[in-house]
Amino acid sequence: MSFFRQDSQLEQLGLEILSNTWAKFPELARNQIALTWIVYDPPVIVNTGGAISAEEFWQHRVRGFSYRGGERIYPASIVKLFYLVAIQEWLQGQMVSSSFELERAITDMIVESSNDATSLVVDVLSGTSSGPELPPGPFETWQHQRNLVNRYFQSLGWSELATVNINQKTWCDGPYGRERIFLGELMENRNMLTTEAVTRLLHSIIGGVAVSALASRLMIDLLKRPLNSTLPSEPENQIDGFLGQSLPSEAHIWSKAGWTSQVRHDAAYIEVPHCFPYLLVVFTEGKNSSQNRQLLPFISAAFLDAIMTSFSN
Repeated sequence: MSFFRQDSQLEQLGLEILSNTWAKFPELARNQIALTWIVYDPPVIVNTGGAISAEEFWQHRVRGFSYRGGERIYPASIVKLFYLVAIQEWLQGQMVSSSFELERAITDMIVESSNDATSLVVDVLSGTSSGPELPPGPFETWQHQRNLVNRYFQSLGWSELATVNINQKTWCDGPYGRERIFLGELMENRNMLTTEAVTRLLHSIIGGVAVSALASRLMIDLLKRPLNSTLPSEPENQIDGFLGQSLPSEAHIWSKAGWTSQVRHDAAYIEVPHCFPYLLVVFTEGKNSSQNRQLLPFISAAFLDAIMTSFSN
């Protein structure tokens, strides 16, 4: 059973926003966007500092709307959210030891979206490392180890995670050696996520029930994005060109963006004064979408307007 219930009011608003988006950006095909939107009705069960137990939290089925939310899409750096949760689980379970370098890598993976930092985190999670091709036997063992994160998330039993794949590093220029072989000749083993899977994971983090209340608080702190201190010298700061760009300065956003030459994604929990909080995950595909820095801000502004018009308190 899904963690959210499809809501007719949100569906009407969401479909209207999609229709307006296609009118504004006609180059965006119907199958080049996926999104999931959930709204937190009072009493709000997220950002509580862990005051709600996991059992109580999951009993609250929030209202939501999803368009192509179960479609598998290459997530780019959105996958780093999953590595963030996994490394907190490993640390809490004492499966790995904390260190200055690991903590630095965790921070840079999320705050700066560093691929180099993510490489270290994946190595620590899986006990593997990149390098030249391996003989068949050792390579089979290596692949089994690299799938530890997949097995962890499958163990949660969430229906939204049934089709995802989370076993690849993120790259700047691309994989080489054993990493390229592991990816598959046609990249059939690349990371794949859905907006509903990302929404549930971010929902659990913001709700304080991902790993533990303390771990969730640490993750929430890393995901907080300042809206008024981004630097012009940082063209990809996870605000400009993403969901946070069109938010008012008094809003608060916790997010993780992902982008390549072919995709532009964002996943965000947003609080605006006097409005219901909401969580929005948007995946867009295609070269036109990835290079259009106005698409996600337009979508974000439309959802904000819907929240301010329909869900003010």
